[in-house]
Amino acid sequence: MAYFVNHNSIVRQIWGDADVILLVFAGSAAEFALNRAVDWLFFTGKLPTDPIARLFSTVRYAQEIVFAPETQARQAIARMSAIHGGVERKRGYQIPDWAYRDVLYMLIDYSERAYETLHRPLTDTEREELFHTFREVGAGMSVPDLPITYVDWKLDRDAHLNRDLVRSEFTDKLFRRYRQQLGGWRYDLLRQAQAVLVPDQVSQLLALPKKPWLNNSIGLYKILNSLGLRSIVQRALLPTEYLAQIRSLDVAV
Repeated sequence: MAYFVNHNSIVRQIWGDADVILLVFAGSAAEFALNRAVDWLFFTGKLPTDPIARLFSTVRYAQEIVFAPETQARQAIARMSAIHGGVERKRGYQIPDWAYRDVLYMLIDYSERAYETLHRPLTDTEREELFHTFREVGAGMSVPDLPITYVDWKLDRDAHLNRDLVRSEFTDKLFRRYRQQLGGWRYDLLRQAQAVLVPDQVSQLLALPKKPWLNNSIGLYKILNSLGLRSIVQRALLPTEYLAQIRSLDVAV
């Protein structure tokens, strides 16, 4: 049976690791809040009402694509496209093409950054594989003007970062909601993780810590994981009501 992503792919390793996924969405949560099209997220109300629930629903779609047979993955991509089309019809105009590319680019970039933070740098081949997987998702959603290679994507990614980010009232509303859901010290931990992960443009606009202490704790985290204490670490760092859902993100590859 043909699969959308090969069984030995680095993409499966990335999207089958709950800790890596959480870092992907820590970075994305920062950049989403700065995007010039963030008002679309407020139109549906789902993200500002319950950002954590939105995270899990997004991950379920991503994992369905990454781990599914080819036909099933294509159907999931088509459903995503239809959902966005329905939102556009309700609002009366289209989400900009560049906003779709921004989201794809975030998933590529933070997948790489998160995996490298917790594990190791990707090889050039793995970077191309990661890029082409998400490029195929974008093509399946009929997103135009997608780069052809990883190198081309890097150039366009920088252009998007320099053009499409702005701190607005929506930015501050989302971050207040993050704090409400996570509580004080977990919110501070989120900002530490974001400071480790995000590009300079994002860090500067959000005034994230310039020398995050979390950077010095990654080694300790790896040691605790190697000792089989990963579940204890997760319980300490994450809201307990979401712990089962977080652990369910792990997929054996």
